[in-house]
Amino acid sequence: MEKKILVAGGLGYIGSHTCVQLREAGYHPVIVDNLSNSEVSVLDGLEKIIGERLPFYEADCQDKEALIGICKKEPGIVGIINFAAYKAVGESVEKPLSYYRNNLNVLISLLEVAEECRMKAFVFSSSCTVYGEAEIQPVTEETPILPATSPYGNTKQIAEEIITDAIHAGMPFKAILLRYFNPIGAHPSAMIGELPRGVPQNLLPYVCQTAAGIRKELKIFGNDYDTPDGTCIRDYIDINDLANAHVKAIDRMLEVKEAPNVEAFNIGTGRGVSVLEIVKTFEKVNGLTLPYSFAPRREGDIEKIWADPKKALNVLGWKATRSLDDTLKSTWKWQMRLQEK
Repeated sequence: MEKKILVAGGLGYIGSHTCVQLREAGYHPVIVDNLSNSEVSVLDGLEKIIGERLPFYEADCQDKEALIGICKKEPGIVGIINFAAYKAVGESVEKPLSYYRNNLNVLISLLEVAEECRMKAFVFSSSCTVYGEAEIQPVTEETPILPATSPYGNTKQIAEEIITDAIHAGMPFKAILLRYFNPIGAHPSAMIGELPRGVPQNLLPYVCQTAAGIRKELKIFGNDYDTPDGTCIRDYIDINDLANAHVKAIDRMLEVKEAPNVEAFNIGTGRGVSVLEIVKTFEKVNGLTLPYSFAPRREGDIEKIWADPKKALNVLGWKATRSLDDTLKSTWKWQMRLQEK
């Protein structure tokens, strides 16, 4: 029987790239998305890359009965990957109740569906924000979980606790928490990439839109942090590398019987890069000049964080392989394709 994976939020940025990796690894993604922060046209890009039309169901992942109905129509679903969450730090500070309602209700619904439909694996899109303002860098999976600096980060902390408690109480499947660092880039084909709605909340889409003349200039939030150039430091990971980590996680839960019921992994490169360094590297590799200025710090932003990804290498056999230069080239290639539409 086909090994199907229900991909909640599968038309989004990370979800769509993960669908490609899943299909290439022999899995059959079943996409569920309510299109609140994605476009149905992503299916066309996926079809061009994969060579087949993936099954897609428009539904809100808070609707448990709708999800169970989808599982009945798609026999053979063995796992869920949960991408169906709001994800902007700044926006979560402005709209905390919206973030708590969506991110936690979706999670609980998907966990209940995984139990009722007798699935074996659950992958949760977590975040390095669970570590808060960590005192020591890089962070490992043993780094203390400090108070979240934003409602978004807090939803990730709470979600990890919910999953751990649910598995401990006897839910009959395994779960892996993937703590993402900062995904950037696009598929090398430029058929899929990040599709922000309105003013971008993430750095690279704003960089690209500024370079394309859509935005007047890039605002860099804060240049007075305790970092070498005064701007925030992050661990920027290629979206395709990040997507591949989900395949490794599913493989482990389905194939390694002695694997723990709940595990967490840092998914990053192990290198901290400042916002200003990203801007300068983007300019260099793409032969562009970017207008930018500095703005006050943005509430909820962490000063600096990057990963120690050794556990993912040792346990999952996963590591980041793509260079920052190539990733930033793919980002601009995707933006240029968007300009052609």
